[in-house]
Amino acid sequence: MADVLEVQAEILREIAGRTVCEQLRQIAESCPDSPAYSDPVEGGWRTLTYGQARQRVLEIAAGFMALGMEPGDAVALMMVNRSEHVLADLGAVHAGGTPCSVYSTFAPDQIAYVAGDVGARYAVLGGAADLARWDPVLGELPGLRKIIVLDGAPTGELFMSWADFLELGRARLAEDQAAVEERWRAVTPGDVLTVLYTSGTTGMPKGVPLTHTNVFYECAATDRMTALPTQGTQISYLTYAHIAERVLSLYLPLTKISHVHFCTDLANLGAVLGQVRPMMFFGVPRVWEKMMAKLQALLSTQPEEQQEKVRQAMAAGRAYIEAGQHGHTVTPEIQAAYEAADAALLSIVRGLIGFDRAEWTATGAAPLPDEVQSFFAGLGLRVIDVYGMTETTGAFTANSPAVYKLGSVGRPEPGVEVRLAEDGEILTRSPLNTSGYLGRAAEELIDADGWLHTGDIGTVDDDGFYRVVDRKKELIITAGGENISPAAIENHLKEHPLIGQALAYGDNRPFPVAILTLDGEIAPGWAQAQGISYTSMAELVEHPDVLKAVEAAVEAANAKLARVQQVKRWALLPVEWTAETSELTPSLKLKRRVVHAKYAEVIEELYTG
Repeated sequence: MADVLEVQAEILREIAGRTVCEQLRQIAESCPDSPAYSDPVEGGWRTLTYGQARQRVLEIAAGFMALGMEPGDAVALMMVNRSEHVLADLGAVHAGGTPCSVYSTFAPDQIAYVAGDVGARYAVLGGAADLARWDPVLGELPGLRKIIVLDGAPTGELFMSWADFLELGRARLAEDQAAVEERWRAVTPGDVLTVLYTSGTTGMPKGVPLTHTNVFYECAATDRMTALPTQGTQISYLTYAHIAERVLSLYLPLTKISHVHFCTDLANLGAVLGQVRPMMFFGVPRVWEKMMAKLQALLSTQPEEQQEKVRQAMAAGRAYIEAGQHGHTVTPEIQAAYEAADAALLSIVRGLIGFDRAEWTATGAAPLPDEVQSFFAGLGLRVIDVYGMTETTGAFTANSPAVYKLGSVGRPEPGVEVRLAEDGEILTRSPLNTSGYLGRAAEELIDADGWLHTGDIGTVDDDGFYRVVDRKKELIITAGGENISPAAIENHLKEHPLIGQALAYGDNRPFPVAILTLDGEIAPGWAQAQGISYTSMAELVEHPDVLKAVEAAVEAANAKLARVQQVKRWALLPVEWTAETSELTPSLKLKRRVVHAKYAEVIEELYTG
């Protein structure tokens, strides 16, 4: 414990006094011509250097100040990953504001909740698709003073085009540069750098304020574990509303002077990987699964003789990566076999998919299936797990390229305390922890001794490697890494009187599904009113009119949910759930694990049928 605290103190001394504003100034002055941000354009890339980027950030800060921004005012951001997202975010920080990226998949009522909860005074939106999500709830947000739209700003006093906003900022900066400098220099390490929203079991997201110190500690800890080079290339493609993307492609590049390339459409990720050849790459499990599927499909088109050569080479790659784990030994025979396979084939394949320069490939947000990790090990890639939460500024345990165990989430990051509670819950204490949820008591998350309760059940081995084995909380984490509250889905499904109980499922799966039951009291009367005769519940649940009504109920629920929350498939059971049949507690709360086990075949059929 003493060693951990000594490392923690050392890192805190290292990052003392640092803010994003000062960090950007130092980079812009020391490396003004280094490429910072590249957006895709027809035929190539449009790039801003760090010197140009900082000038634009100051103009944006001046623009916000000209619009009346005061220190602490919140700015909601919703757009795809592009340089304007980063610049608007950093510009808000330089003006003393608090940026908050909002998931572009949020339903209008969720947007209204988040914008209201964070107290957004300004919003920066990408274009028509984003506006369409905000438009239905603008009347619920009287605190919004201005909405800046990058592409296609509507007319009206509330709206402003990005071009006009930049022009306003340039004029204000030229007029009073000292005021802008005074504003960003007043920003302190303890100030809130951003607020991100994470779903809770109540259905509505919770705001997580993170300070400059939180973020710089995460960057320093990540740097120590990865030892990534400076001025390398990387790709930004996950939403900036996700803590992993914020740390890895917004904040970490400011410490490593990295060149960030934006992938605005996930469908183009493969092509962008080949163009950029990033030094690092983080993918949620679903991304790795899709890449594996494409490679396997390509391999299946090759002659059998070539397929066998690939299998043999991948066996050598897999043996090498597995032998490199902590506590294992890479024998001379394994080393030689891998070097031969790598020279003949594996390095070529990695080059074809854009990973020939990758020094750190990782995954998180949900467990990576063993077969996926094993597949990429066969290509000579260590796709290592990290573990963390928005509330811990991202990862607080991690494997590193040099020290790892496949299937584990690694060891605590430098200077981070981690332990298991008596019930196996993973607890952590460090400068990474948020102070608590926005507008809520800190005790909801952090105990009196400063330990943050993750809600996850885990184990730790004798070498200090942690594994997450179960979730104490009820959140679903899909294969795409989205945090989803099943209660939010279920409550909307049960709004239809015909549906008595609902269970949403989707943990480590590509999309949510639902198991439904009819309301035993309502269904008979409903059936009689519809002129439906039946002799058993099993017969009733198969009636076309019943199925049509339930389908409409599911569609109505989906209309109120974000895209990633929407139920793609469902099953209607011919039974009721009760305390007597064990699906409900005596107080009629859903016993999820019982339902998962009891209807495992039904759930599996929803994904495979």
